Amino acid sequence: MTRVARLLFLLLVFCGISASVYAEVKFDAGATLRLRQEIWDNVVTLGTGTTQPDRNFFRFRTSVWGNASFSEQAAIYLRLTNEAKYYTGPYKLAGERFDEDEVIVDNLYLDFKKLLGGAVDFRIGRQDFLGPNGYGEGFILLDGTPGDGSRSFYFNAAKATVRLHKDHSVDLIYISDPATDIYMPSIHPGITTSGYIDNKKQLTGSHETGFVLYGKSKLSDSVSLEPYYVYKTEDPLGSYTKLKLNTLGLRAAYKNNGWHIRGEFAHQFGEYSNGMDRQGNGGYITIGRKYDKASLKPEFNIGYTYLSGDDPSTANKNEAWDPLFSRAPMWNELIIYTLIPETSGMGGAIPGYWTNMHILSADIKLALSNATSIKLGYNYLLADEKVAASSMFSGSGNKERGHMPMAFVFHKFSNKLDAMVQAEYFIPGNFYSSDARKALFFRWQLQYKI
Repeated sequence: MTRVARLLFLLLVFCGISASVYAEVKFDAGATLRLRQEIWDNVVTLGTGTTQPDRNFFRFRTSVWGNASFSEQAAIYLRLTNEAKYYTGPYKLAGERFDEDEVIVDNLYLDFKKLLGGAVDFRIGRQDFLGPNGYGEGFILLDGTPGDGSRSFYFNAAKATVRLHKDHSVDLIYISDPATDIYMPSIHPGITTSGYIDNKKQLTGSHETGFVLYGKSKLSDSVSLEPYYVYKTEDPLGSYTKLKLNTLGLRAAYKNNGWHIRGEFAHQFGEYSNGMDRQGNGGYITIGRKYDKASLKPEFNIGYTYLSGDDPSTANKNEAWDPLFSRAPMWNELIIYTLIPETSGMGGAIPGYWTNMHILSADIKLALSNATSIKLGYNYLLADEKVAASSMFSGSGNKERGHMPMAFVFHKFSNKLDAMVQAEYFIPGNFYSSDARKALFFRWQLQYKI
């Protein structure tokens, strides 16, 4: 059966199940259309060495979804997505300006709620861990498909939520995320250039599996704790060795009278198949306040993030923090691409391998009206350990990565249409070579929900 036929069969089965028991099924459907333009200036290699061409391109993501609830306890959800791109500048894919992209099964899962006397919820299938289904700030569990950018975030997973008490629960999650999609059909035009393997988009830097044990406890109206354990295996493409990694961590959050404090720390330990040890530490703390009753409703945050780096003096150990399932724009968008040449040996040529980092951050958000707000931010970035000298890196032992001011504008035209403008400007420090240039990431976006 061809991929197109399998996808059509999947849709027919979904619609057929709903129609066959229509009298008992509550059906809902919709779509999201997102248009972006992005401009990259000296992004990825900061204009050094084999310079990555600057980019000026449009991204048009289309998602259609349907949800069928068979009862209060059982439902099925399906979402299909495509994100086509059009390049206006010198960067082109396979010599063409237009990339049709794939039509993918973005989400497809079964929900079973209030099992075993109401104590257990169970979801199995392709699913996101975002919003109310998410885990804190997404420090360890956010994006299962970093290779396709923000086209999708899904995990192939089975998740059980066990409620021990009204204020205490435990999530047990099994994850299987291969480097390319082997579980679902897709419609693809047949592009076989960089970023694609066997006519499918590369989604991660390795074949990844994981088991997550994640607790959520509300100690009071102000304080919550979230302890967790993650076991992950990474089976890289090419000649790199397989990694088995354990992560133990704790997230804590406090909020009261407009103030909030959020912090998280995790320790990692494991081993590569060649016998090399892997250890790492990572965490962050953020303090902020929101003034809802003041003019412009100002909200500020200040924070510090630590991600350990690999000590070059220890030959049989890698101490770099592994971002697990969170290779996403956590603190900014631009830096995730400059990490590609620095970390390709650990995670493949996939953006967002956050490691070897100290980040001091601050931002303020102002509501100019009920529909419009602005956010101004700043990151001061340093390295935890030096890296070898190259055309991009100084190798001198200096650890100042650089400064990054950021600005955002958000506007809501209606409940269905919103817009965003984003600019990030990176001023490289002495961690990089003297040839490193300033970099710009600029994006505007329109999004419409049906």
